[in-house]
Amino acid sequence: MLDRNLIRTEPDRVRQGAANKRVEVNVDRWLEVDRTYIATLKETESLNAERNSISKQIGALMSQGKKEEAESAKARTVEIKEALAEAEPRLAQLEKDLIELEQAFPNLAHESVPVGFTEDENVVVRTWGEPPVPSENPIPHWESALQMGMLDFERASKISGTGFALYTGPGARLQRALFNFMIDHQTLTNGYHEIYPPAIVNTDSLFGTGQLPKFEEDLFKVDEGRYLIPTAEVPVTNIYRDEILSADQVPMKMAAYSPCFRREAGSAGKDTRGIQRMHQFDKVELVKYARPEDSYNELESLTKDACSLLEALGIHHRVTLLCTGEMSFGNAKCYDLEIWSPGMNKYLEVSSCSNFEAFQARRANIRFRREPGAKPEFVHTLNGSGVACPRLFIVLLETFFKPGVGFAVPEPLQDYVKTKLVPVL
Repeated sequence: MLDRNLIRTEPDRVRQGAANKRVEVNVDRWLEVDRTYIATLKETESLNAERNSISKQIGALMSQGKKEEAESAKARTVEIKEALAEAEPRLAQLEKDLIELEQAFPNLAHESVPVGFTEDENVVVRTWGEPPVPSENPIPHWESALQMGMLDFERASKISGTGFALYTGPGARLQRALFNFMIDHQTLTNGYHEIYPPAIVNTDSLFGTGQLPKFEEDLFKVDEGRYLIPTAEVPVTNIYRDEILSADQVPMKMAAYSPCFRREAGSAGKDTRGIQRMHQFDKVELVKYARPEDSYNELESLTKDACSLLEALGIHHRVTLLCTGEMSFGNAKCYDLEIWSPGMNKYLEVSSCSNFEAFQARRANIRFRREPGAKPEFVHTLNGSGVACPRLFIVLLETFFKPGVGFAVPEPLQDYVKTKLVPVL
């Protein structure tokens, strides 16, 4: 959530920031409720202060034999109690109303983010590897995978319906190799602390990272108050919810493998071939806590860490800075990592590396002290995929498959897959 002082002092900036993300917000209504909230807060504080002062006076008046003045003071405390009984519930309701309104306010984009509303307005900031050379007869992954006995789409649909994959034989082994290699790379090479989180989280966790209440339709609900995770970002970011970290704990960086579950509401008919858009998929997620003054340097290093895995596998990729209208609700700046699919003749997003500044930390109440006794400050949270399995699986197959021969396993994966070549059947 946004800092309330920012909304009070720079309402036009909040309005424009929301408009740049194509989000409608009612800033005027928030300001109206806030004025009433502040007045009511001052009223309750004044009443409480008066009650405390009178309570201290009553004993002194009684000891001085001023019984009549003491009785008058007692009568006033009764009046104050009645006034507070009316004011405090009103204050609580106003606080609830403020929270409900500000939940709809998106995070403001960083000044370095280009204002725009379409994919064409994103900015490619760098590329790695040889640019794609279109093949005369590219073989899409859904064909090569069948030739090698890696995927069974028909039986996956029979078991679970559309939007799910059944990895078999060498496909299952390659899938397992990918997430083992990825978590090893990020922990052993890039120094992230490994986490294996729960796959079910509560509403507080989803509120903390911003999925609730705005994006509930994209989630798989387990029962009242619990959901399957859409990404490990949710449980990992919430590990220190409602806690105050010490100075030596920040910065902190964590990496987690997990299955992910998404309903993909509103995506019907999009990217239906193969495994590029699944209801269940595997991913390694990178999460950072940073000091506010360091968070944008941490974003650059986070993005570099995600790219380093693609470089290790020899995968051509580009890093794209998203414009305001293409960013998510909660982030302040975001880079997409995109890898080239020869079989589909397009780039596929395989990671989004984002700085949320204090937006998530304010919702989840994650703070730190710069030194013992110092006033707690909100950390800045960052995350990015390191990376998502399905689209990496796609590009590996389409890049290193040779018709009539099979899939040439990249060297870093060979010890995991236990072979250098997955032959056609």
